[in-house]
Amino acid sequence: MDRIIVAGSINMDLVIETDEIPAIGETVAGKAFSTIPGGKGANQAVAIAKQGGDCIFLGKVGNDDFGANVLKSMQDAGINTDLIKIENESTGVSIINVDKTGANNIVYIAGANNLVDENYIDQNKDILDSAKYIVMQNELPEKTIEHILKICKDKKIKTILNPAPARMIEKDMLELIDILIPNEHELSRISGHKVENDEDVRKASEKLLAGGLKEIVVTLGERGVFYKNKDEEKFYDSYKAKVVDTTAAGDSFIGGFVNVLMQTNDIDKSIDFGQRVAAIAIGKVGAQTSIPTKEEVKEFDFGG
Repeated sequence: MDRIIVAGSINMDLVIETDEIPAIGETVAGKAFSTIPGGKGANQAVAIAKQGGDCIFLGKVGNDDFGANVLKSMQDAGINTDLIKIENESTGVSIINVDKTGANNIVYIAGANNLVDENYIDQNKDILDSAKYIVMQNELPEKTIEHILKICKDKKIKTILNPAPARMIEKDMLELIDILIPNEHELSRISGHKVENDEDVRKASEKLLAGGLKEIVVTLGERGVFYKNKDEEKFYDSYKAKVVDTTAAGDSFIGGFVNVLMQTNDIDKSIDFGQRVAAIAIGKVGAQTSIPTKEEVKEFDFGG
């Protein structure tokens, strides 16, 4: 019961660096292009493994070069990839534009990730017995996520959902989630409540808790993190860091957060560590390539 399982997406990120992200109908010159292993599920698993967590992955890749390269990146990070299935389909791809401020936009093509179905989960559900936490994202089919949540409730496994990309969550599904980790844009879409300031964050979170959610952790970028359960709420300041590329900042936070949560069951320490991991990650280009190791986090100067 000391393992973290990640059920999620595996992609190859096609990253374009440019001074400004083009508007509709506009053409701009790019500065650099690279292919970097990514996918929210794989990124979060890499972050967990790089912090020393025992992580096994449930997911699928295509029978192509992208799939082989992403698998190698995950294995090099220390993730157990034995249960990842190779399908006769393209590996998931994300096309990412990154501007000179580090902001980005992303087009996601699911590919083999769409084949992570209920039957695949059932074939591998015995591995869930070894887990204390299971981490998921919305880059898998909705029915698959709901199926995993129901299995985890029966097995009394703690569930963490990063609802990206955002979509509405029905009440019966919301009640199965132990910890929801959205950013403020995802929070707005899921709750149906505008989120423009801290008070909106609080009210939108209250709405979800009233609907059956147990705990929520909202990542607010440079404004920090908001946490709420039925008994308490708290805003946490962020660590100041130079922004090069915000890709995988949220994934890095989640990886650091869940790793410390499993070790300590302490929300304050978990959020603090997650923010430290994310602060380092945004100082580098790319997804998995930007995620720091436990040693890098320990040695990094956060300015006191």
